[in-house]
Amino acid sequence: MPVTREKNNATGSEDFVISRVFDAPRELVWKAFTEPERMRHWWGPKGVKVIASKMDLRPGGIYHYGMQTPDGHEMWGKFVYREIDPPHRIVLVSSFSDKDGNLTRHTLSPTWPLEMLSIFTFDEEQGGKTKLTIRWSPLNASEEEIRTFTSGMQGMQQGWTGTLDQLSSYLATA
Repeated sequence: MPVTREKNNATGSEDFVISRVFDAPRELVWKAFTEPERMRHWWGPKGVKVIASKMDLRPGGIYHYGMQTPDGHEMWGKFVYREIDPPHRIVLVSSFSDKDGNLTRHTLSPTWPLEMLSIFTFDEEQGGKTKLTIRWSPLNASEEEIRTFTSGMQGMQQGWTGTLDQLSSYLATA
């Protein structure tokens, strides 16, 4: 799975970029990202169960989700959508949150950026396949948060690889 680091001229940091080709039509991959009941089946790290999934898919709308680890620990997150261009592109701001949707810090990394700009692009490939590219960059981040982000790229690759593995398994049965 190709992963690159690309300079972000707006922030001065490096963006994390990962892509994968799925053996599924673009419309199905798009639905997997835009229908909360579908996201319940694959979103998040391996071994984590989605316990809440509520979506208002429109610019300014929010996706609020909760996950539970095998040991019972809950984690919450939210997206605030900036751009929805079906079935080509989604731009959103992602963050950790509490159960009520208020922004919180990453529980395991207090210097992780509070907000992340996330750009998902969905490109049709030959043979009915879809190339998904995810671009992730810190938003309104301090220098310390940018350093934490940049130093965490190997972990991001592992995390996104696991999540995309789950998406691939879900798409094979959807």
